[in-house]
Amino acid sequence: MLDELTTGLDPQARRDTWELIERVRDRGVTIVLVTHSMEEAEQLCDRVALIDSGRLVVLDTPAALTEKVETGQRIQFCPSEPLDDALLTSLPDVTGVVRRGDLVVVTGNSNALAAVTSVLARHQIVARQLRVEQVSLEDVFLALTARTPTGKN
Repeated sequence: MLDELTTGLDPQARRDTWELIERVRDRGVTIVLVTHSMEEAEQLCDRVALIDSGRLVVLDTPAALTEKVETGQRIQFCPSEPLDDALLTSLPDVTGVVRRGDLVVVTGNSNALAAVTSVLARHQIVARQLRVEQVSLEDVFLALTARTPTGKN
């Protein structure tokens, strides 16, 4: 049983600890890992139990949990040429476009990346510093434990 094992560790020590846990797990040893780090749980755990206010919310594999939440994709890039937002907002797979200086942030369904890159290619625009974010365990936790303004689920 490991409780908040990597809290306070620097990034290299955390990675070294993760590798050690993976080697032990790969030998068939069951490890119970208690962590607030969703990234750590996603990396190390075969099954995840999400607990909120002392109650078990869900228990499943990280992959199955992320499939339960339909938050789609978030695509970030800096276009190589000026880009009219209407090119992106007109795509059926895109739900939103936000600008942060030179950075364009597009949200959409699971087909959004293909749709966005296709329209950029047709207009000979390169997506520099491209970053695609998928649903994470943190997104799942927030979706499954959403609180109302009164603090209740």
